[in-house]
Amino acid sequence: MVSETDPTRAARLAHAWSRLVDGSDAIADSITLTLFERDVELYERIGPELRADVRASCRQHIRRGLEILSGQSASGSAKDLWRETGRRRARQGVPLELVLNAYTLGARVLWEALITHESRTEGAVVDEGMLLSAARTVWGNLDVQNALLIDAYRRESRRLHRQDLQRQHAALDALLEGRGADPAYVEEARTALDVGPDDGLACVTVLPGGQDHGADLDHTDRLGAVEDRLDRAGLRTHWHVRDGVSFGLVCGDLPDEAGLVALLSPRAPARIGVALSGDGLAGFATAYLLATRAAQTLDRHDRRAVAVTDRLPEVLLVGSPQVGQLLVDQTLGALLAQPEAQRDSLLLTLAALLRHDGSPTHAAADLFCHRNTVIYRLKQVEALTGRSLGDPRDKMLLGLALAAHGHDE
Repeated sequence: MVSETDPTRAARLAHAWSRLVDGSDAIADSITLTLFERDVELYERIGPELRADVRASCRQHIRRGLEILSGQSASGSAKDLWRETGRRRARQGVPLELVLNAYTLGARVLWEALITHESRTEGAVVDEGMLLSAARTVWGNLDVQNALLIDAYRRESRRLHRQDLQRQHAALDALLEGRGADPAYVEEARTALDVGPDDGLACVTVLPGGQDHGADLDHTDRLGAVEDRLDRAGLRTHWHVRDGVSFGLVCGDLPDEAGLVALLSPRAPARIGVALSGDGLAGFATAYLLATRAAQTLDRHDRRAVAVTDRLPEVLLVGSPQVGQLLVDQTLGALLAQPEAQRDSLLLTLAALLRHDGSPTHAAADLFCHRNTVIYRLKQVEALTGRSLGDPRDKMLLGLALAAHGHDE
């Protein structure tokens, strides 16, 4: 039996491959047709440019492969061709699995073409053992092709992903700077962020918490649960960080603010603020500001989401901290100066009365105490503050002062 390394046998096999070179375009076209029939939806979705490219590329691959197998001088480096194909398919958005399937199909068709040609050719130069050797060579080459192509495809995919992230981050920064109101910029932002003209738009901000609640969590850790919940609800998100605040543009068929809060509050990793952007991209900068301030109204150790529309008094105070402190001093100053036990019971009683529109009966039920006790404490509050719950303006000031002091709940 002739050894596989026998130079005569190798020459005969190379000669057999060389007989296929002139028909390489026909072999390639049969492969291309099979690919188009098998993955109709993909090729129709990406368009005629991809079909033309696949046809030309397949011809180039088959000819280059046959030249190498037949020992001829190949017109260019096969490895460079495989790498460039991997990079190009990544840019075209062709799934890697389909690219590898195409290479596998090509290897199988090449080997079958050799068998068919030799079986039909008078004076065939190869025997069954040589065909098996040819098969090992073809499939061995396929392993090398796939390894190089996969590496090139993944490198290009990572590069494209980085570019996409850079464009998205640049677009988010531009929106916060007010460029969403610039008609010349809107289309660019829509493309970068995949925002449709009919999509609802909201901003979600995630603030770091206190020491006991993940203050050391980085941007990715804090966003994991938040992004997952939004994704499962069918909403698209793009995330960025600004001045230490993680924020996301959320778009799609949005629920109202209460719906977003209900979606995000369970297992919230930190303080979360939610604000809809009624003006679309033009209003996103305002939505970011409001969502951030809504989150800032929560205690640093809170882990829940709040909507700006549910925290408007607190948001006003957060936006003007000097006014908030002045309001507390002028309205609650004397009350806060009382001994701790008395101060706390009066603050709790005032909060309960405000929740129940000044009703001692309902406040007493909340506080689990007698109605007369509430009335007695109310008189103390009014004496210390100089304000009356019967006066609408005084009532408003007391409510705002409690909110600014953090005893509104």
